[in-house]
Amino acid sequence: MNELLGYLGMGLMLGLAGIGSCYGTTIAGNAAEGALKKDSSKSSAYMILCALPATQGLYGFLAFLLNFSKAAENGLLWFGVGIGVGIVCLFSAIRQGQVCANGIVGVSQGHDVQTNTMIYAAFPEFYAILALVATFLV
Repeated sequence: MNELLGYLGMGLMLGLAGIGSCYGTTIAGNAAEGALKKDSSKSSAYMILCALPATQGLYGFLAFLLNFSKAAENGLLWFGVGIGVGIVCLFSAIRQGQVCANGIVGVSQGHDVQTNTMIYAAFPEFYAILALVATFLV
């Protein structure tokens, strides 16, 4: 049972982070599709902002990859860590996608907000990075 909990935690870590990245990138992607209709010349700016929420899935994968072998040692601990990292990455990616979507709309309307949007989008990402770092401390 202990081993099962550990592997379940690892699966949740990877799965929830990936789901968050899927949602976040599609939120920004939907905004980019609409923005392309308004001003297609700024498609590179839209693409950069769309890609930002994908990083949380990478953090979940990295935490999974580096800690998978430890899951059987203390299953309950890694179940908790997996849920924690997964949920943080899930919400971080979704909220980051929303920030990026707003930035994409601003860029399409002619405002110079790409750099500021990237800075604002870094704030929710910071918590996903903290969750990843926490797995190294366990």
